[in-house]
Amino acid sequence: MNTIDTIEGLIRRANEGDPEAQYKLGWRYAAGRNVTQNDKEGVKWLRKAAEQGHTKSQNILGMMYSIGHGVQQDYMEGVKWLRKAAEQGLAQAQHDLGAMYAIGNGVPQDYVEGVKWLRKAAEQGLAQAQHDLGTMYANGHGVQQDYLESHLWWNLAAAQGNEGARQKRDIVAKMLTASQVADAQCQAREKMEEIHDE
Repeated sequence: MNTIDTIEGLIRRANEGDPEAQYKLGWRYAAGRNVTQNDKEGVKWLRKAAEQGHTKSQNILGMMYSIGHGVQQDYMEGVKWLRKAAEQGLAQAQHDLGAMYAIGNGVPQDYVEGVKWLRKAAEQGLAQAQHDLGTMYANGHGVQQDYLESHLWWNLAAAQGNEGARQKRDIVAKMLTASQVADAQCQAREKMEEIHDE
């Protein structure tokens, strides 16, 4: 374990204002990793890092507010922090924000806004976002219903081991012609190359 990863090293660096150390220390307190679990202490350090623009801290802090861990549940504050991280390009925050809009958790349900954020995360290769975007296409939520497009996104998520996506892809494949399935698979390969080239 290098010096910054010891608790003593993290505390020293966090107190000096290092956002990465603040993030690691906050995460450890929130998770109870090598320290006594303490959500409030976790929130304290995550907020310090988040206020310096640390995207992972913003994302975790947003989720902690959304579910009320270490702070009083406050969806508006949660969405504020998730949006900050999502706008900086953090795929996990984009997914979390998109999912909140898709189900109306703490924000008015808005499928179009949900699809917007899910797509950003899916195009970065986040399997859960690809799974969820495929579901939006299958149900016609925020987009025109399109089984080919749902097959494409589920195929990408399945390639990363997402079992739910694999099962859904196989079900929707039975609703498509053989040439449509071949087309969806070709599009999925092209999309995978785009994702890995970026």
